[in-house]
Amino acid sequence: MSTLARFAHTLRYELFENTPPDTKGRRLFFRGLELFIMGYAVYFCWTWGVYIQQNISSVLLPLGLANYIDVSFMFDHNVALINAVLVGMLGLVGFFRLWRPAYLLALLAFHLQYVARYSLGEISHGSNLIGMGVLGLGLALVVFQGERQRRRFTFGFLYFFIGLGYTSAAVCKLIGTGITWPDGRHLLMWIGERKVDTLSRFGSFDATMLQDLVFYDYHFGTLILLVGLLTEAVSFLMWWGKYRYLVVMLVVGMHFGILFSMNIFFQASTILLILLGLPWHRLIDYGLNRAPATVASS
Repeated sequence: MSTLARFAHTLRYELFENTPPDTKGRRLFFRGLELFIMGYAVYFCWTWGVYIQQNISSVLLPLGLANYIDVSFMFDHNVALINAVLVGMLGLVGFFRLWRPAYLLALLAFHLQYVARYSLGEISHGSNLIGMGVLGLGLALVVFQGERQRRRFTFGFLYFFIGLGYTSAAVCKLIGTGITWPDGRHLLMWIGERKVDTLSRFGSFDATMLQDLVFYDYHFGTLILLVGLLTEAVSFLMWWGKYRYLVVMLVVGMHFGILFSMNIFFQASTILLILLGLPWHRLIDYGLNRAPATVASS
């Protein structure tokens, strides 16, 4: 067996076979995770839908499907709001297992809403992990018959692509800027740009402790960026079970670092990472096991 084949075999085992026992706690946790992903997808669609109806009348930057079809039909006659309703209905159909393709169709409508909302030139990254979650759920529902296989696939799918995404982000930074990317003067410039944005929107800017440190000495910024870059670079290690929770929580810490240094918070992504980065199923099992004992003692 070649080295590449051994790696692929190991990766498949770590992502899809080396999983926690399929307890009631894990089953309940998965359903909660599923509800969170679809709930946030619906929330995004409604938020985007309202914005589309109020502010967008033409496409300036075609993204995704907008490169192949004219999405201007989304801008009038409350089509974006109808699409948001459709995503919600498909989410319910998929959640209750009434129609297997429902999640994938919800993903298509979700993507259509995204490209319509961000057709003016700005690009949002805050919903990316939610979209990947919907894709994982959709593929699991279509490809697999059993719920256990669907759970194993969805978790493995999420860990693989989240790890790949963050590690590739580190690689892209180094390709685009080189080894000087973690230079603290870059962070000083970005904070300055963020300060201008905040002042223009709210009329005031209150620096955080991390920002004050960077203003005091840009070398603190170098340290912050270096820690963030290294965290992204090792994110692929979440593919292996023994490193998974540690690495995911490091990425969560990086997001809080972004919040305190740049005033940018990817709320949906951070919450999803927290859900994936801690053994919540064990806490649920513990609570379920304690409940009968508590009832019996009372």
